[in-house]
Amino acid sequence: MDAAYNFARYLARDPDAAEDIVQDAFLRAYRAFDGWRGEAAKAWLLAIVRNAFVDWVKANRRDVASAESEDLSIDPDTPESLLLQARDVAMMRTTVERLPEPFREALVLRELEELSYKEIALVTGVPMGTVMSRLTRAREMLALLLLPDHEPKWVKS
Repeated sequence: MDAAYNFARYLARDPDAAEDIVQDAFLRAYRAFDGWRGEAAKAWLLAIVRNAFVDWVKANRRDVASAESEDLSIDPDTPESLLLQARDVAMMRTTVERLPEPFREALVLRELEELSYKEIALVTGVPMGTVMSRLTRAREMLALLLLPDHEPKWVKS
């Protein structure tokens, strides 16, 4: 459930929409459970979440709004460390949300949900080579956004 919500949250960039998307995805999963072959349950469910997101976008026909960062439930040593950590998390979330959708999607599935390349290919419906390419480009875009002076590996001097 957490993985489904996190994935929907990053795709939609809206916590309320993510809840709706996940609810729809779980209903779809329940209805399609007879068709599940017993392999890669997480990838199967996240593919359903992705499809529910695509349908949600089509139904709403509006730009997905950037959501405010959520509260952290981390037990810090000091108030200052909590503030710094919250700022870093918000900055990273905002930066990841700035990536174009296919790159953001691949990055979230790999780095946050820890899916394999094969599982990401199943979720997104693209070849594994495309997954690898998207991940490489997503990491480079992220580096450029976080470190403006960073020169990507693919730029020749």
